[in-house]
Amino acid sequence: MPRRKLAPSASSYLRRSIASAAARLMAEEGLTDYGAAKRKAARSLGAAEGEALPTNEEIETELRAWQSLYQEDEQLERVHDLRTTGLEVMQLLAEFHPYLTGGALDGTAGRYSAVEIELFADSSKDVEIALLSHGISYDIMDNRRAGVDAQLRLDWNDFPVLIAIFPPVAERQQPKNPHGGRGRNRVRAEGVIELLRSAPK
Repeated sequence: MPRRKLAPSASSYLRRSIASAAARLMAEEGLTDYGAAKRKAARSLGAAEGEALPTNEEIETELRAWQSLYQEDEQLERVHDLRTTGLEVMQLLAEFHPYLTGGALDGTAGRYSAVEIELFADSSKDVEIALLSHGISYDIMDNRRAGVDAQLRLDWNDFPVLIAIFPPVAERQQPKNPHGGRGRNRVRAEGVIELLRSAPK
């Protein structure tokens, strides 16, 4: 027998419940993929496949609310540390036009979040050579992102740093969010310095 379609009010309630559960998974378990978080949350609530799924923006709103209620001091400190770490890496790799993006930029980074940096280089090997010349070890990640030449992972100040390397022409294009939803924000080192300067003490 086919599952009965939910009434609008019930569907709206389920949608909010899934958004809240997905936000909790991202805050407490370190999930970074919005799609994976919302699907896991939906299953935990007994929702049918694809039923009443919230948008990434709705989950982000719930995530900010959750962090404000339960992780405010810890989360603010984490964001500050990730931004500081990101700035140091960006200054080291300045020749590759680095941008900070992700949770460290938008302020949603939690206890398991990594620094996310985008670089632009003629070849990903140029970035690898630069890292090795500074004695920095890294891992090459499985790359499934369209338009990305390579993805690297390294540790800096005991924080994970994820580096996505794009061809130079991509710097002039609107950045895409790998998790869907609205376009991905990014800032240069000057913007990170301003964020650190204006952060609450």
